Amino acid sequence: MNFLDFVFYSLASVAIVAALGVITLRNPVHSVLLLVLVFVTSSGLWILLEAEFLAIALVLVYVGAVMVLFLFVVMMLDINLDRMREGFWKWFPFGAILALIMTVEMSMVLMSKQFGPEAMQTPEYKSADYSNTKELGQLLYTEYVYAFELAAVILLVAMIAAIAITLRYRTDKKSSDARRQIAVSRDERLRVVSMTAEKKE
Repeated sequence: MNFLDFVFYSLASVAIVAALGVITLRNPVHSVLLLVLVFVTSSGLWILLEAEFLAIALVLVYVGAVMVLFLFVVMMLDINLDRMREGFWKWFPFGAILALIMTVEMSMVLMSKQFGPEAMQTPEYKSADYSNTKELGQLLYTEYVYAFELAAVILLVAMIAAIAITLRYRTDKKSSDARRQIAVSRDERLRVVSMTAEKKE
């Protein structure tokens, strides 16, 4: 076993143990922190696969933004854990079937001939000016451009829905209502008030 194999098995073991801790721990804050550890170790595995762009994107996007948001949401919300666990055994068969389907799909992908180092090593892969970031960009914006655009639209809709759901009007502060401002008529914008002139004594 060489050094790269040792690093791979170490990172993979930490990722598996942390992933099991995410779904088994009772404290949601600990689960979020272990999920951060899963992402960090996964980025290390991406680096071993020479996919540096995916590794840094995983750290910056998920660890640096998404998981920090999750952590703040979990810590700020008063979550009733007992109420959340009430329907665990009710939905356990559905979750087990879904996990089995995902396991079969991943096994089919890993055992296919199009997966593995031999399938990835094209003649350009051996050249000195090869860039996996360039290859990833070419695939995203040529062969998978419609799927990429669809994912972007879905994320945009999810972001707008999250803003709309969490929008709350506060009564203790004055704020302008854009809808009332747009719906106002021309006559309501200006009101002429007739006042008697004051006389100086």
